[in-house]
Amino acid sequence: MLEVELKFLARDSAALERLATVPGLGRAALGSPETYDELDRYLDTDDGRLAAERWACRLRTRRGATIISLKGPAQPHPGGDPALHRRPEVEGPATPVIEPDEWPASEARDRLIELSAGHPLVERLALAQRRTERPVTVEGRRIGLLSLDRVTILHAGVEMGRLCCVELESAGPDAETIGPLAAALTAIDGLAADRQTKLERALGMIERART
Repeated sequence: MLEVELKFLARDSAALERLATVPGLGRAALGSPETYDELDRYLDTDDGRLAAERWACRLRTRRGATIISLKGPAQPHPGGDPALHRRPEVEGPATPVIEPDEWPASEARDRLIELSAGHPLVERLALAQRRTERPVTVEGRRIGLLSLDRVTILHAGVEMGRLCCVELESAGPDAETIGPLAAALTAIDGLAADRQTKLERALGMIERART
């Protein structure tokens, strides 16, 4: 499937707090907020085979359940909106153990085994998130999910930095429904369109810490 979402970087948590309480965003209504703690672990082979193919592998655990998400190369958008991200995504059930052969069968597991070419996987980094989610609807029809994320970046168990992020993921494979809401998010004080993913920002923080 194709993942389509708007990504914003927040200066601090104030913008997240505001978006957790406002009734709407542009022409869309925002549903009741629900908050979760989750751990995202990003995997690759020790020689970086997934990164070389421009794929990212995320193992997400929330409330005792774990899923694997494979995200492919970003696809350009004709409109050129810097906040808009489009990329292929495949998901499936997993376990916290980094052994795909032990996970339930799924398209995501099979694709990961293919990309890793039999090489063992290692954890590149982890993101500990407190995520607040709100359904986004227009005239009673759900068009997406708004996520307000407070992120702690961990490398080998050591905190490397923090981020505050806002994401609006489309409920479908196109940008027409959520695209018009980009202006409403941009107008919120403290938010700026983000061309990078959380993984890219986290890797940048780790690299700067090393140098």
